[in-house]
Amino acid sequence: MEINIGAIERQEKYKLLIGCVIPRPIAWVTSVSADGVVNAAPFSYFNVACIDPMMISVAVARRPGGVLKDTSRNIQQTGDFVVNMVDLHNVDAVNQSSADYPPEVSEVAELGLTMLPSAAVKAPRLGESRIHFECRLHRVVTLGEPAASDLIIGEVVHVHIADELYDSGKVDPRAFGAVSRLAGHSYGTIGDIFDRPRPVYEKK
Repeated sequence: MEINIGAIERQEKYKLLIGCVIPRPIAWVTSVSADGVVNAAPFSYFNVACIDPMMISVAVARRPGGVLKDTSRNIQQTGDFVVNMVDLHNVDAVNQSSADYPPEVSEVAELGLTMLPSAAVKAPRLGESRIHFECRLHRVVTLGEPAASDLIIGEVVHVHIADELYDSGKVDPRAFGAVSRLAGHSYGTIGDIFDRPRPVYEKK
């Protein structure tokens, strides 16, 4: 199969990317509007960006006409956010929060989610998650012409991890029970875990 990207429409590009780039970790982002409305929304264009300083990236697609989504607008206005990690225990609530709520409506209030204070940022954490990354906005990179997506890079300033997930400086992936995003309405779990030691190059 050969696909000329210039010859296919936006929806076909979208399906191609989300069908091939799997599994994708999910950032359940909490942010606060300038009016104080707490927003919670999931994004699967999410990953590690840098180790030192510790940074993560979340790409937030814009609405038609280049209109910012609530999460992107909130972060750019207030300068901080929290990534609440997604697992088997909270994935149903995460999915519910993906509905298209208007800006003045808080998903947290509508779904009865538990707000917890953060240690270093204004945006609250969600008690339904067991790992939280508190982030300060580092940079926003606007992608597309006209603007189609905001790549938000946040510096992690504080991390919360439930005691039962953390041992000897490592997160137990089985205890975590992380959930990833696939295509369509599908999600995935970790599944089988296997090791492949990193090889060492030896000059011949």
